[in-house]
Order: sequence, then structure tokens, then C-alpha cells
Amino acid sequence: MAAPISEKMGITTPKDSIDRLPEDPEKVENTETTTDEEVIVPPVNNGETQQRWNESTTNLFRFFSTIYAFILMGMTDGAIGALLPYIERYYSISYTVVSLVFLSPFIGYLLAALLNNLIHHYFGQVGIAVLGPLCRLVGILPLVFHPPYPALPVVLLFTGFGNGIEDSAWNAWVGNMHNANELLGFLHGAYGLGATIGPLIATAMVTKGNLDWWYFYYVMLGLDAVALVLLTGAFWRATAKVYREQFLDATGGKRTTTRTVLKNPITWLLALFLLGYVGAEVSLGGWIVTFMLKVRHVEEFWAGLSVTFFWLGLTVGRVVLGFVTGKMGEKLAISIYLLLSVAMQILYWLVPNFAASVTFATFLGFFLGPLFPAAIVAATKLLPSDYHVSAIGFAAAFGGGGAALFPFAVGAIAQSKGVEVLQPFCLAMLIFILLMWWMLPGGHSRGGLERARENGEKVGDGFRRVGRRVLARSKGAEA
Repeated sequence: MAAPISEKMGITTPKDSIDRLPEDPEKVENTETTTDEEVIVPPVNNGETQQRWNESTTNLFRFFSTIYAFILMGMTDGAIGALLPYIERYYSISYTVVSLVFLSPFIGYLLAALLNNLIHHYFGQVGIAVLGPLCRLVGILPLVFHPPYPALPVVLLFTGFGNGIEDSAWNAWVGNMHNANELLGFLHGAYGLGATIGPLIATAMVTKGNLDWWYFYYVMLGLDAVALVLLTGAFWRATAKVYREQFLDATGGKRTTTRTVLKNPITWLLALFLLGYVGAEVSLGGWIVTFMLKVRHVEEFWAGLSVTFFWLGLTVGRVVLGFVTGKMGEKLAISIYLLLSVAMQILYWLVPNFAASVTFATFLGFFLGPLFPAAIVAATKLLPSDYHVSAIGFAAAFGGGGAALFPFAVGAIAQSKGVEVLQPFCLAMLIFILLMWWMLPGGHSRGGLERARENGEKVGDGFRRVGRRVLARSKGAEA
């Protein structure tokens, strides 16, 4: 018996995201006259038909293939920080110039944010499965030939685009499954695992194997070639035709434009939250080694090991706290994790001891771990179901740009002020994303996000409620 189309596509929506908002004037009824900016949206399903990661061999294959893809994405992002001092030394360049290896992928992530839905529409999920690894291969291949430095930022545009479209697509797919908090915890834990072993392998190759920095990318070439085969095989039947047929059957031809999704303030709030979060995470991961060498004055191997412990803490946090977050409620849990992260960041900054620094960095990674998965779950609970693929895809890819933008900013400032600027910079970013999180609709009790959608709460309502209470109490005190 042939598998239903919904099983082939793998995009469903949570039960609490079924109720649709009033019809948007941007909706277009006639599919033949829609423009390229308009994107297919996933069908509306009830909670009983939510996909499970293990409901079929197809889903099992696809889920574990995305896990492997996230491991490679983590290795790519994590290793660059460990190799940064050696790239700087090899090319004899400044902090600002070497930081361009962080900035250039931002353009790739931005393009991924804008094109994610069009790729789904014209090529389906199999298009993502092919383009993601292929773009990473195009970006990595020149690195093994250690070309002149100006070529590095250019080729890394491709890795940014490949990571961006996979990041957005697989987040949207897994984020709409049953037990999304836990599954996204494993998915992003895989990224953390890659970011843990990537620097470890790279550091060992350079410091213990006496190899030049570019030899690490021979390893990545082989691993990404495997990813191309795995993902293409896993999503081979998830074509554009399947994607469009599922949509037309479920919605009668209605489509939601990208412009409409971007007019919703929640989309931008989550995108800014992820931009700041990923920026803080990768700034720490990218500059810890240099910070330990220049400020804590430790040996190269131990400096490389410190970033491994940071990513290890992040990996464990994503997996372990993923089971806690859903039980506490996303709004409360992430608020607690962020406050603890701020405390760890301050201690990491102010305690000038190597062992203490590694300990605080590890716990900082642990509490930062579940933030990205929780933001994806929040999107599925606060936004209409037909916004999910577009909004999550945009927020994830736009947020991924933080991995390029903010580490570059740290490097540019460090050129004149020293790498010590890493700590106050990351502290400011953590406070910023905490404020962004508190601006989301919904209270801090469990189920607050769901009730916020049911009650039609708006962005910043929590701050307004607190302001009214403070004002009322001050008036009462005066009386």
C-alpha cells in the first residue's frame, strides 16, 4: 500500500497550532496568478496526525540523516574557532582581517532565509537535501589547497548558504513533530556534538599531529560527501510535486506570501532572538581559544580543549534540558536558563583562573543549549500553522547569520581593544536576548504560550502588564 502524501512530506503541525487567525488580505486564492515571492505552506493537521520520528522506516532514515547533517554543521562552525590562531599565523593577518571568515557566511545565511520556501516550492525537501551538502563541499574544497586569504571569505559564502538552508528546513520539519522539544534537543545536540568533536580533531591534528590547519578540511570533504548521499537517499521521494500536492489538497489552493509572514512581529522577534543567541554562542566558541591563549596564557592544546568543553556542555544541555523545558513551560524554562547563563558569563569573565574558566564555560554552554530548540517550539505555538515553514525557516536562517556577524564584530573590536572584549560583548548579547524572550506573548506558567495565542496577546504585553501593576502600586502607596 502506498504511503500517504503526508508521510512522504513529513510536515505537520502541533495540536495547539491548529486554530487559524482571521483571513489575511495578503492571502491569494488564484494559484495561477501568484508570484515567485509566494510560498507553499504546510497543511493544517490535528494533533492526532502529528508525525512521529519513528512511525516508519522512512521517517527513521530521514531523522537520523538530519542528525548527521547537524553534526557536520557543528563540526564546520566549531572547528573554525579552534583553527583561527593558526590561520591568523599562517597568513600573518590581524584580528579584523581573520574575522572575515565569520562575516562572509552571513550573506549565505541571509540568502538561505529568503530562498528557503522557494526551494521547497520548486525542488521540495530533496532540493534542500542536495543543495545543503553540495554547497558545503563547494566551500570546503578550495580550503584544502590553502589559497590566498582573500579567497577564504568568498568560498565560505557557500558553506553559509548550505548550512542555512539545511538549518531552516530541518528545524521546520522536526519542529512540527510530536514531542518537538525533545526531538529538537537531539537535533541541536547533534550540532553541539559536532562542534565538540570538530575543534578536538582540528586541535589534535595541528598540535599533536604537527599538520597544517587545512588538513582538517580533508576530513570534512569525506564526511560531507557521505552526507550528500545519505540526505539525497532519505528525501528522494520528498519532491516539489509531493510538496505542492499536499498543500493543494489540504488548503484548496490558498497560499501565504513571504511578505505576510514577515509582517508578523513574532517572526521578527524570534529571528532577532536567534540572531543574538547564535551570535553569542559562536562568538564564545570562536574566540575562546584565542582568549585562553592571550588572556589566560595557557598552552595551545589546553586552550583548544577549553572550547571542546564549552561545546560539550552545550550538547549535554540540549539533550538533557530538552526533557525539562516542555514540562516547565518554554517561557519560564528559558528565562531561568538565560539568567543562569548571565551568572556563568560574569564568573567566566571575572575569575582569572584557567580551571575555573573552563568550568564556567562548560556550564555556560550547558544552559545555553536548549535556547534554539525552545524558540522553534515557541514559533509553532504562537504562529498560525500556515506560517510555520516560512517563519521558522526565516528565523532559523536569519538567526544563523549571527554565527557570522557577531564573531566578526568581536574580532574587529579586539583589534584595537584586545580579545578581552569577548566577555562584556557576550554578556550584553545574553541580556539582549533575555529581553527579546520576555517580549514574547504569554505568561511564565506552563501553557502560557498556548493561552497567549488563544487570547490574542501581542508582543510586549507582559511588559505592559508589569508596568500597569507598578503604576497601580505606586498610586496606592501615594494614597
